[in-house]
Amino acid sequence: MHSVVNIHGQSYKADLHHPIDCSIPLVPNTMGPNCFYAPMPEASPLKSGAFVGSLEAGAAVNFYNLTINPHGNGTHTECLGHVYPGQHYIGTYLKQFFFPALLVSLYPEQQESGDRVITLSNFRKVVAQETLTDALLIRTLPNTEDKKTRIYSGSNPSYFEPELLTYLASEGVLHLLTDLPSVDPEEDEGLLSAHKAFWKIPDAIRTEATISELLFIPEQAKDGFYLLQMNVLNLHLDVSPSRPLIYKLQAE
Repeated sequence: MHSVVNIHGQSYKADLHHPIDCSIPLVPNTMGPNCFYAPMPEASPLKSGAFVGSLEAGAAVNFYNLTINPHGNGTHTECLGHVYPGQHYIGTYLKQFFFPALLVSLYPEQQESGDRVITLSNFRKVVAQETLTDALLIRTLPNTEDKKTRIYSGSNPSYFEPELLTYLASEGVLHLLTDLPSVDPEEDEGLLSAHKAFWKIPDAIRTEATISELLFIPEQAKDGFYLLQMNVLNLHLDVSPSRPLIYKLQAE
């Protein structure tokens, strides 16, 4: 099955039978990837009287409870409810699931403070304004396999300069996806300036915009245009575990 995508006046064909998975598997009872000191995801069979919901325990079915912290345990997609009060739910705001997308790879720049930051100036040296589209995936370099199990807590991971997210919002980028644990610093005294810049809080709030973090974008996906498929749970929470898929495009 194929789909036709139009990006900046050019038509592309996407083969929907061959997605590239940009998510990290969520493995219960296993630590990593992990950030912000979240407990590991846990899964255990329901116990009720003599019933234990496990085939291994002799039950007719597996019937497990699952406990996760989506922001800290793995690939996730969040809406403005992450940083803005009120009833703002990812299951309500994300109403479309396919988007033209641009994938770019960048080295975060080391600052005098020692922090490594993706800055507006560096981004604009690499990415032409006219190539931006509905969704943007940013893969940080080096892109090593240990991202799938890395413990980020307490490590001061790389993050985004707020000015860059202000720029992306002004250019109409609705969905930002990155392999970093957060677009903001691990410790910023609760400012969350990059998140707020992308959602244009408080003056021109973009309820339809999302941020996805803790992806792993495999090397087989080269920089360029793709069709992005966003997959989230219909949760009345600010966030959901997610599974972003991208499809290669062929110019028609």
